[in-house]
Amino acid sequence: MKGFIKHPVRVAGRLIWLCAELIIAAVGFLCAAFYRSPNHARTRWLQICCRRLLPVVGIRCGVAGKLPASGLLVSNHLSYVDILVFGAICPSVFVAKREVKSWPVFGWLAILAGTLFVDRNRCSAVIQTNHEIAEVLNANQVVVIFPEGTSSDGSTVLPFKSSLLEPAVNLDQPVTTACLHYVLLDGDVAEEVCYWKDMTFVPHLINLLSKNGIVASILVEQGERRPVDRKALAMTLHSSVSAMHRLTIQESSRASYVGAGQSSFTPVHG
Repeated sequence: MKGFIKHPVRVAGRLIWLCAELIIAAVGFLCAAFYRSPNHARTRWLQICCRRLLPVVGIRCGVAGKLPASGLLVSNHLSYVDILVFGAICPSVFVAKREVKSWPVFGWLAILAGTLFVDRNRCSAVIQTNHEIAEVLNANQVVVIFPEGTSSDGSTVLPFKSSLLEPAVNLDQPVTTACLHYVLLDGDVAEEVCYWKDMTFVPHLINLLSKNGIVASILVEQGERRPVDRKALAMTLHSSVSAMHRLTIQESSRASYVGAGQSSFTPVHG
């Protein structure tokens, strides 16, 4: 709670702002429920919510590369705020671990947005999730997955698990890779933005709300891969994201990301 002690007014103001945005989101969801295409309405609703929530958390976002209109989008995974970032830049359906359901704020958003929850420890659950992913892909929507299976401190890209790549292989769908990188203007990204190890959600979120500003930069690389084996695909995707990760680290060391959208990064506005 050091962030709250240091910036109590900022944190209190953002918590009130967050509550207001959640009320607006709930009203927006009820309106979206009347659309003829509920799946597409949900992804659009989530995009609007995420774009409104980014400034609440103090995040500015920039994208380099062409975002997909359909297919699978795979990325490295650093924090629960990854959902806000990708949700803001691209109407998407997310695949998340089942524990996310119980998280305050983000769990509620995930459920209403139609997130596909998976229990990686149960083969039958993974098979069911793959069926659900296939349905979304067949509807020409973007499905975002984090093949590392967990979040990290961002120092490296963890090995990719291949189980949830099966639908893209079977349906001959395009796969787009992305690499997400954060810069924290007044703190340590690994300890205050990344959500990993044995961190607890509520204290982490409150501390995050105390920060002056966060810059999220996303490199995107589209591919028309047509693999015949999901494990080979996982290795190819991991190599692609790892190469982008090395590039983001180099660029970050030159401080080119500060200012969100400098150089080849296009800013994303709420």
